[in-house]
Amino acid sequence: MPSPVFDQPGLEVDAAQLAAELERDSVLLVDVREGYEWDAGRIEGALHVPLGELGARIGELDRQATIVVQCRIGGRSGIAAQALRDAGYDAWSLRGGILDWDRAGHPLVPAGGTVADH
Repeated sequence: MPSPVFDQPGLEVDAAQLAAELERDSVLLVDVREGYEWDAGRIEGALHVPLGELGARIGELDRQATIVVQCRIGGRSGIAAQALRDAGYDAWSLRGGILDWDRAGHPLVPAGGTVADH
């Protein structure tokens, strides 16, 4: 199934692509990190679904949406994005995770938010 948002091979999108699509409100961002990581800092507008809860909460995700999954560095989000694709979702993983997002100068919330160690 071709993505209505991302026209590229592979499973990953970068921070600049995600920022542009969030600005357009064209993707659903899912943060699969643990609660303490979420509390330390997150990307505004993300839905928090820890990886261990994804299977039980998959029904909360809009099957028609383009989903970008993010974690700290991209490992957990890659697993989640592939699982979502296998279930029929248009899913992508944020390359480099929230670390690359932060390094690129994109904002975190709350004000003064940080990327927690894993």
